[in-house]
Amino acid sequence: MAKLSDLIIAHREVDNFDELERLVAHAGESGEMFIEFDVKPDYKNTPKKWEWRLEAAFTRGVHYGD
Repeated sequence: MAKLSDLIIAHREVDNFDELERLVAHAGESGEMFIEFDVKPDYKNTPKKWEWRLEAAFTRGVHYGD
């Protein structure tokens, strides 16, 4: 299981929500079965329904949004 906090800590180069969304999509494609939203992303561009967007990205993979 992937934890959002672990992804954020391991990838300090990610500095906005769009990059985090791509990172979460990659985690979904790399074999992780579940993702836990244990923290709220603290980026200026984090949308109100951030959980839905990250869940969709995790489920659909890196081609999400193409």
